[in-house]
Amino acid sequence: QVQLVESGGGLVQAGGSLRLSCAASGSTSSNYAMGWFRQAPGKEREFVARITRLSSITYYADSVKGRFTISRDNAKNTVYLQMNNLKPEDTAVYYCAARHTGGTVAVGSNWDSWGQGTQVTVSS
Repeated sequence: QVQLVESGGGLVQAGGSLRLSCAASGSTSSNYAMGWFRQAPGKEREFVARITRLSSITYYADSVKGRFTISRDNAKNTVYLQMNNLKPEDTAVYYCAARHTGGTVAVGSNWDSWGQGTQVTVSS
């Protein structure tokens, strides 16, 4: 099973940008589709973005489409989430996830491995 470590979170003003990174170890990340989820205080975890294993096809939640970009560097075993035009409602703990199975991408139980999360706070 792959181990995941997120970094890059922080405090930013509305309209600003952050780039999250997710470093994978223990297995080659190219064996996995990779994704990002987030969980705001008092809310359930929600899907943010996914990138496929080899062809790097991306898919986004409607709430972030056009503002966030997921990408991967398989040589570095790292996945990124570039977040632009951040809004206060983007405030959450962001989690990196990996999977090599199928199922609905937005369902957390269809993902095999999770990172510990990184806090993103957007001030108004």
